[in-house]
Amino acid sequence: MTSFALVGLGRMGANMARRLARGGIRAALFDQDVAVARSLAQETGGSAAATLGAAVEQLEAPRVVWLMLPAGAATEAAIGQLQALLAAGDVIVDGANSFYKDSQRRAATLRRNGLGFVDCGVSGGVHGLANGYCLMAGGDADALERVKPYLRALAPAPDTGWLVAGPAGAGHFVKMVHNGIEYGMMQALAEGFALMEAKKEFGLDLAGIGELWRHGSVVRSWLLDLTAEALNDPAALAAVAPHVADSGEGRWTAIEAVEAGVPAPVMSLALMMRLASQGQNDFAARLLAKMRQGFGGHAVRKA
Repeated sequence: MTSFALVGLGRMGANMARRLARGGIRAALFDQDVAVARSLAQETGGSAAATLGAAVEQLEAPRVVWLMLPAGAATEAAIGQLQALLAAGDVIVDGANSFYKDSQRRAATLRRNGLGFVDCGVSGGVHGLANGYCLMAGGDADALERVKPYLRALAPAPDTGWLVAGPAGAGHFVKMVHNGIEYGMMQALAEGFALMEAKKEFGLDLAGIGELWRHGSVVRSWLLDLTAEALNDPAALAAVAPHVADSGEGRWTAIEAVEAGVPAPVMSLALMMRLASQGQNDFAARLLAKMRQGFGGHAVRKA
């Protein structure tokens, strides 16, 4: 038997199960798609469960249940179920991009029932299986101590790539700010290459510039690596709609900056550009065009 369960086996959760297995940790696995859990259990040497309750029943106490579910209603519902299934001394880990204030609330509720709670920001995406994940954890000392073996197995190395950020909520707060910074870095790279693409008279080799900057430049980064890779396939890039989704963490970061009175214009403007790409600027742009037509007689384009 095992003391560890992983709930939610999407791209991130499934690869985390695989990395844990590489570190010798077998998990009880549960996903809404039972076939996914069974296939992954066969691959990793873990065990599959058809229900959340069945996953808990497979565990030896004291138990750790790590959730990799969408933030919000799905995570809230799972934690509510687990409160009735677990016993004092057990620990729930929320690895989703949850709002840190929700994590503080959940930790307080679970603590009253004798349950531990760790909020863990997870970065690394689909490359985490090969490279390890960057993990930012918050919670009480006892709960964190129970979770450390899993942090060590998931991280790039046992002593690198994971951090106890502070008390409950701290892990998700740090991950929120991390994602806000990510928004700003992505926006800066996109704007820079857009500016160079517009300078037609130079005939700039954007893919070559992207590759050049990856070596020795002060802007070298994984995001630049991904940018250079995208520039190497102009046809694929041209086929992408100019719509950039936002997960919510950029919004939380901007709101937190306002509430804290800390200027964060780059992250906030990067968020606004994402909203603009989603069509949220269309109405305002139409009004601007009509105003310009009204005072100057300028022509407007038809939709």
